[in-house]
Amino acid sequence: MRGLGTIINVLAIIIGGGIGVFIKNGLKQRFQDILKQGCGVATIFIGISGALPGLLYLPYYGGIKTDNILLLVFSLVIGGFVGELLNIELRMEHMGEKLKSRFSNDGQDSKFVEGFVTVSLITCVGAMAIVGSLQDGLTGDFTMLTTKSILDFIIALVFASTLGIGVMFSAIPLGIYQGGITLFAFLIAGHMSEAMIAGMSSIGSVLIFCVGINLVFGKIIKVGNLLPAILIPVIYNLLF
Repeated sequence: MRGLGTIINVLAIIIGGGIGVFIKNGLKQRFQDILKQGCGVATIFIGISGALPGLLYLPYYGGIKTDNILLLVFSLVIGGFVGELLNIELRMEHMGEKLKSRFSNDGQDSKFVEGFVTVSLITCVGAMAIVGSLQDGLTGDFTMLTTKSILDFIIALVFASTLGIGVMFSAIPLGIYQGGITLFAFLIAGHMSEAMIAGMSSIGSVLIFCVGINLVFGKIIKVGNLLPAILIPVIYNLLF
């Protein structure tokens, strides 16, 4: 059944986040801080490992060559401009604030929005989210999304143990995002090239790297406003 992978993924985040919220009550602040830093470092390397295959290659005569660097630059610049114009990150924060005021201890959870936005970005913009959703929509194969669900369960558990209940609500944008990609892929089956998928995955991994930077060093990159960059490789391949 197409879309089942996203359903499994949503449930994994809700359950993992719920366990993490329960654990949070027994953790001192210093343990929460070190876990958050550890998650940030892990996120950085997850982003690097996903981005490098699309940006580097080994030619037959030896050495390492770069690839698609201009596409990366154009994607981030154009996507960032569009995202800033739409102010996507601010809209995500507003959505988090509305959920916080409605569901979080009379709105007193100071880390609700951070947990919601951070985990939404980590779970949505990665290569597995894009490729897995495309596979689900194109062929009905949700194996990759099932694997992703296991990883997201752990991510939600750990982040919820430091950032609280907001993490559980990241299942909402995840369901909309992955479900939308799955539906889109189902409707245009046969028209998505490998280059499009690879480009989207690579840019998505670069954004995951940026999320990790924010976790370790504080919020210095508006990753939400860079989200449109993921679509630029699709437009590029359609045009050229």
